[in-house]
Amino acid sequence: MAGIEGGCRCGAVRWRLDTERLPLTYACHCLDCQTWSGSAFSQQAIVAQDRFACTGPVGRFDLPSADGSRISHQVACPACFTRVTNTNSSRPGLVAIRAGTFDDSHRLAVVAHMWTRRKQPWLTLDPQVPAWPEGPPQAAAFYRLIGVPPSAG
Repeated sequence: MAGIEGGCRCGAVRWRLDTERLPLTYACHCLDCQTWSGSAFSQQAIVAQDRFACTGPVGRFDLPSADGSRISHQVACPACFTRVTNTNSSRPGLVAIRAGTFDDSHRLAVVAHMWTRRKQPWLTLDPQVPAWPEGPPQAAAFYRLIGVPPSAG
């Protein structure tokens, strides 16, 4: 059976995505993502949760939004601290996979950038790739751009 695989740095956590092609990714340049990633931005793919399976021991950190309207569930390896995925109560049925955890991460395409008003000044973005100063204005259009199936979002 075809599938895309990935995992944490130490190999204790592995995941599999039931698909034949790599998903599209986006980069978020907000300050939270910079802090979470320890880098200039985070890169992830949003996929249907029912096509995703994770094995191995995981730790979970739940982070409520400032207004308490949603909760982000962060999943990481408790041994090497690699952040692997997250889900969000505002996106039922979807999981965001951290791009660096893909076995073939070097083959991933970034098709959108968000929160570019917070991007690092030394980083130059491809002007052909859609970008927004904050979040994308329409979630449905953003999901179509990054290839999320309509039934999953």
